[in-house]
Amino acid sequence: MNLIIGTPAGILATAFVTAALVAFLLIRFEHLHARLTGDTTVGPQKFHAHQVSRVGGLAVIVGIAFTLLCHRGSFAQADVMRDGILLMLCAVPAMAAGFAEDVLKDVRVSVRLGATCISAWLAYFMLGGVLDRVDVAGLDTVLAIPLAGFLFTAFAVAGIANAINIIDGYNGLAGMVSVFVLTATAYVAWQVGDASLATVSLVAAAAMMGFLVWNFPRGRIFLGDGGAYFIGFVIAEVAVLLVRRHPEVSPWFCFMLVAYPVLETMFSIYRKRVLRGLSPGRPDGLHLHMLVYKRVVRWKVGSRDPADRLARNSLTSPYLWALSLATIVPATIFWRSSAILAFLAFGFTFLYIALYRRLVTFRVPRWIRLRSPGRRTPDPETRPLRSTT
Repeated sequence: MNLIIGTPAGILATAFVTAALVAFLLIRFEHLHARLTGDTTVGPQKFHAHQVSRVGGLAVIVGIAFTLLCHRGSFAQADVMRDGILLMLCAVPAMAAGFAEDVLKDVRVSVRLGATCISAWLAYFMLGGVLDRVDVAGLDTVLAIPLAGFLFTAFAVAGIANAINIIDGYNGLAGMVSVFVLTATAYVAWQVGDASLATVSLVAAAAMMGFLVWNFPRGRIFLGDGGAYFIGFVIAEVAVLLVRRHPEVSPWFCFMLVAYPVLETMFSIYRKRVLRGLSPGRPDGLHLHMLVYKRVVRWKVGSRDPADRLARNSLTSPYLWALSLATIVPATIFWRSSAILAFLAFGFTFLYIALYRRLVTFRVPRWIRLRSPGRRTPDPETRPLRSTT
């Protein structure tokens, strides 16, 4: 039995089962904590029919921590245990700020970003996580200055963590995108012989899959800000450490892995601050995934049946999974080449803008729309939006 548990499959199974079990317990005893952790159905970014607990990230965290501790004697390299535990310790400020928002519902974005910067600084000192090159002439010279690299890394890590939180709008969206990214980092880490980062990435992906058992498609529990900031921090730091430890890995590999959530964040800031004069932290209903929900997924539109709303919610995520794979797959193939990845990154930026513009102006190709069979239901969401591009 010990031999089976100590295998790679056994290690990943432990993370998966532990996370799934913890998520189940959180759901089973939701009545004990719903008053604090429940996510209401009121707001421009709420698309679920019933109150749902938003502390599912706790299942992912426990799944990873328990697996690392349970199998500490199974890892061939001591670095696996060290990197995994230190990474989780460094993530404490980020996840704490996220969980505070999940419970209090009034923690400002600036506070959560600041806490994530503290996590990044801890990783700088404890793991040597610093992004001191981006393969851009002139900028690399600046990043070679320790303070500049230190500040740039904190900004990038906090930005990625916040980006994962921003796309966490529909069942399975942020969770599955995270699984894709972590699997890609595991593959590249294995290619360069970094068993530590490969193992940590796969364990985190397995734990996330355990959470997704209950999150997609039924939406029984949400990742929440605590879970999103935690997994976003892990993704960012693993990518940073890959580039730091292995010069053959292009820094553009990091960007391409998270190009979709990062562009979503950057465009959201531009849309709110520049075009509309609003605070970037103010929620609105114009994120790309929301436009896909409103313009593309035309399943049971207008129905008040909770089952129909749940189905429409879950049917939205696969469209964004495909969009994220448009950058993750090339990043995994061309992880050595900054020139190719930079070219593809600019191409994806134009693709994102063009796609957003078509959605916001109601120019969606008919072949991509998902409609429900039978008689059409009046759509309360067909009021034209003013173009923001």
